[in-house]
Amino acid sequence: MALKRGLSSAGVQRNRASGSRFPVAILIFFSLLVPLIFFVGRGLHISDQNDILSSPGEKNVDWRERLALQHVKSLFSKEVIDVIAANTNDMGPLSLDFFRKNNLSASWKVNGEKTSITDKINFTAVDARQETPKVKVDVSSGGDHAQLVDPAKLARRQLREKRREKRANELVQQDDESIVKLENAAIERSKSVDSSVLGKYSIWRKENENENSDSTVRLIRDQIIMARVYLSIAKMKNKLDLFQQLQTRLKESQRSVGDATADADLSQSAPEKIKAMGQVLSKAREQLYDCNLVTGKLRAMLQTADEQVRSLKKQSTFLSQLAAKTIPNGIHCLSMRLTIDYYLLSPEKRKFPRSENLENPNLYHYALFSDNVLAASVVVNSTVTNAKDPSKHVFHLVTDKLNFGAMNMWFLLNPPGKATIHVENVDEFKWLNSSYCPVLRQLESAAMKNYYFKADHPTTLSSGASNLKYRNPKYLSMLNHLRFYLPQVYPKLDKILFLDDDIVVQKDLTGLWAVDLHGKVNGAVETCGESFHRFDKYLNFSNPHIARNFDPNACGWAYGMNMFDLKEWKKKDITGIYHKWQNMNEDRTLWKLGTLPPGLITFYGLTHPLQKSWHVLGLGYNPSLDRSEIDNAAVVHYNGNMKPWLELAMTKYRGYWTKYIKYDHPYIRSCKLSQ
Repeated sequence: MALKRGLSSAGVQRNRASGSRFPVAILIFFSLLVPLIFFVGRGLHISDQNDILSSPGEKNVDWRERLALQHVKSLFSKEVIDVIAANTNDMGPLSLDFFRKNNLSASWKVNGEKTSITDKINFTAVDARQETPKVKVDVSSGGDHAQLVDPAKLARRQLREKRREKRANELVQQDDESIVKLENAAIERSKSVDSSVLGKYSIWRKENENENSDSTVRLIRDQIIMARVYLSIAKMKNKLDLFQQLQTRLKESQRSVGDATADADLSQSAPEKIKAMGQVLSKAREQLYDCNLVTGKLRAMLQTADEQVRSLKKQSTFLSQLAAKTIPNGIHCLSMRLTIDYYLLSPEKRKFPRSENLENPNLYHYALFSDNVLAASVVVNSTVTNAKDPSKHVFHLVTDKLNFGAMNMWFLLNPPGKATIHVENVDEFKWLNSSYCPVLRQLESAAMKNYYFKADHPTTLSSGASNLKYRNPKYLSMLNHLRFYLPQVYPKLDKILFLDDDIVVQKDLTGLWAVDLHGKVNGAVETCGESFHRFDKYLNFSNPHIARNFDPNACGWAYGMNMFDLKEWKKKDITGIYHKWQNMNEDRTLWKLGTLPPGLITFYGLTHPLQKSWHVLGLGYNPSLDRSEIDNAAVVHYNGNMKPWLELAMTKYRGYWTKYIKYDHPYIRSCKLSQ
C-alpha cells in the first residue's frame, strides 16, 4: 500500500508537470499494477500454506496434499490444523501414525496400510471432540479436486459394510465350528470309550437317551468315514507317515466292524480299536484340518454314496421283479411229482365227483386261473374252510398244459370236502385263437417277441429297466387274459366270482351273490383312497383317444375278487369292448402291458363299488397295513412282488397264508417245503 501511495504521488506530480500525458500514463500504470498484485499475493499465500502443511525440509509438497488439508482446515479448529502441521513425517502430512498419535481416527486403503499419496487416498477424518465423521476426502491422481461426502450417508454405508462383514464372519465361523464340533465329539469320546458306556454315542447326531442299542457300530463306521477323509488329505499334502497310520487304523476298524449290524456282533477288541482310531484322528485333525478341504471331501463322499444308493435301488428293483417271476424249487418239485403220478393213473381215476354241479346257476361258482399248484390249493382250501355250506360251492380252475396234470392230481388227492371242483386246460380252448383274440395275436407278433426276448434289450442289472414289472411272463400267458372271456368259458352261468391265486379267503363269501350291482357288470372294491390309484396312473392321457373318453380322476378298482354278472356282460358286449381297445393298443401307446388298465377301460362306468371290508389289498408290498383291517377282511390279497410263497414275503403277513397249507403232507414234505 505504501508502494501504491508512492507511485500515485509521483504520478500526480508528473501529471502536473506534463498535463496532457496524464490519462495515458494512468492507464499504463494500472495495466501493470493489477498482475503484479495478483502474483505477489499468490506467492505469499502459497508460502503460508507450505509453512503450515509441510514438515521441515519438505517445501515441495504435492498439490493434492495441500488440497486435502485445505478441506480439513475448513472443517476443523485451528488447534487441530496446528497439530497436523507439527506432526508431519516422511510419509506426508496425512500418515496413519499421525492420526493415531493425535487421537484422530482414520482409515485409508490403497493396496495396503501405508501408501504414497500420489496414487490414491480414501480416508475419513474424525475430530477428537466429535462422535460422528466430519468429512471424507477423496483425492485421486486422475482428478483435480477433492469431494466431500454427506456424513449421514457415510455412516450408513459404513454400518452396512460392518454388518455384511460380521455376517460373513459368522457364517464362516459356524461352518468351521460345526465340523470341528463333530470331530471333537468323535475324537474325545473315542479316547475315553470303554465297554461300560458303549451304546451312548454317535458322532453325527444326538442319541435318544432311551436308545442306546448298536451305537458302537455306528461310532466305528463314523470313525471310518473321517479316517477316509483325512487319508485323502494326507496323501494330497504328502504326509506319508500320517497316511500310513490312518491306513493301518482304517483297515483294523474295517476288520473289527465287518458286517456287524449290532453291538453284540462286535469282537471284544472293538473298544481298543476305537481308542486307537480316536488318537490317530486327533493327530490328523491337528496337522491336516482345513475347513474347505474337509467339507469338500465329505460332500464328495456323500455324492458318491448317493449315486451308489440309486444304483443299488435299481438293482434291488430288478432283482425283486426277477424274484417275483420265479417259482421256488419246492413248488416246481411239487408240480413235477404230481404230474408224473397223475399220468400214471388210469383214466377212470382221473375224474372228479359231482360234475353235474358245474353248470347249475343256483350254486356259488368261482373262477380261478393259475399255474401255481400250492397257491391254488390255498385259495380253494381257505374258501371251503370258511364256507357255511361247502356243498353249494363250485370251483372252476383253469391252468396251462404244463401244470394240468399237477392240478388234477393235487385235488384228487386232497378233495375240497363237499365242494365241487373242475380243472381245465386253457390250451384246449379251440375258440381262443389269434384270429379271435387280439392280445393273443399281439403276443405272437415279432414286435412283442423282440420286446420280451431280444438279447440286447435293456433288462440287465446295470440298466435296471423301469418298466421291468410289465415284462413278467404272466402277461404272456393267456391265463392272465382269460378273465375277459368269462361268458365264453362258462356260457351256462349267470354270475361268477373271480379270484386271483394270491388271495386268502377268511370269511364266508356267499353274501356277495346277494349284492345288488344295480345293472352294472363288475362288482369290485375301489382303490382311489390315494391319488396314484386313479385312472391317470394306469392310462396314457396324452393320447387323444384316452383323454377324450375317460376321466383321469376316475376311481380305480382292484382285480383279485370280482363279482361278474354274466347276463349283463353279454347284453353290453363287454368282450367286444375289450377287443376294440386292445386292437387300438397294439403299439402299447394307450397303456403298458397288464390286465388292470384294459379292465379299467372295458368296465368304465360299469363297475359297482363293494364295501372295502370284502377285499383288503397290499399284503405283498405294504408293511404298514392296519392289522384290524386285515383280520376283519373277507379276502386278503398279496398283490405286489412279495408273494407269500416266496422267500422275500413279509413275515408279519405270511401266517395268513401258511395256515391253510398242510406241511406234513407227503408231497410237500418230500419237496422240502416248510414254513
